[in-house]
Amino acid sequence: MNKLSVRAFAITAGLLWGAALFFMTWWLIAWGEDASVLNWLSAFYRGYDVSPMGSVIGLAWAVPDGAFGGAIFAWVYNKCLPKIQA
Repeated sequence: MNKLSVRAFAITAGLLWGAALFFMTWWLIAWGEDASVLNWLSAFYRGYDVSPMGSVIGLAWAVPDGAFGGAIFAWVYNKCLPKIQA
């Protein structure tokens, strides 16, 4: 098993989480689904709501949040890797 690149994993996770939140918000706007599914994120992301401007604000919060989470995951994975291979 190979080590993960912390930087590459962080960038990928940030972009994926940002894009997912952005497109989920527009999906709810377009199809008029129950917006309470994503409204709970407004407790974590200041200014976010299910609206066109909220999707941009959510994107701005989600990219660094996902990058931080991805970096932590990759770092922990790399630290545990020698124990897994043993």
